[in-house]
Amino acid sequence: MSEPARPAATSADTAPATVAREAIDQPNGPVAAVLLATGIGSLVLAILVVWAQASESFGTSLAYSDRVGPLSGKTIWAVVAFLVSWAGLHAVLRRRDVNLRTVWLVTLVLLALGLLGTFSPFFELFAPEE
Repeated sequence: MSEPARPAATSADTAPATVAREAIDQPNGPVAAVLLATGIGSLVLAILVVWAQASESFGTSLAYSDRVGPLSGKTIWAVVAFLVSWAGLHAVLRRRDVNLRTVWLVTLVLLALGLLGTFSPFFELFAPEE
């Protein structure tokens, strides 16, 4: 017995494969940019937390909202650092292919430093002696 003849593939049938192939051919620089910017934003938050703990005047200067206190300034500036670094890195990396394994490792280190800097037993080490 012979198998029934299969209809010829139409452009609608092959469109998803074409789209998937085009997505693979795009550079991965924009992905690397957002990953690195995430790590940078986290590290900036940690630096601001430690600095605000070490300097009461600096901590007070970050209190943009009386109800929130210095946390308002810390988070605002961390988000600004994320957005600025994302824009800058995207502009530099948008047409490049980069080693995502290296980017991921650098991002993990930055995130780990960010977590360490926002961990209260760590940042309290920088509090002035009373």
